[in-house]
Amino acid sequence: MPSLTLKNIPPAVHLRLKRRAARSRRSLSQEAIACLEHAVLGEPVPVAELLATARRLRRGIRGRIGAAQLEAWIEDGRR
Repeated sequence: MPSLTLKNIPPAVHLRLKRRAARSRRSLSQEAIACLEHAVLGEPVPVAELLATARRLRRGIRGRIGAAQLEAWIEDGRR
């Protein structure tokens, strides 16, 4: 598999990438690859489509969603 070496990464970019990696439970290298894949291969989602999807999903949820429920859903999605 090809490899890539990046030099002279601005400290602020490096720090944010490290933080993203930690939040995603990925290595720094895995996070960089994910960012590159998204930037190069990702298809932009039209804003109107994204909002319509969010509204449709929101209608299916009754009441308020607490932090504990959100964290549980996030953990379920990681499995």
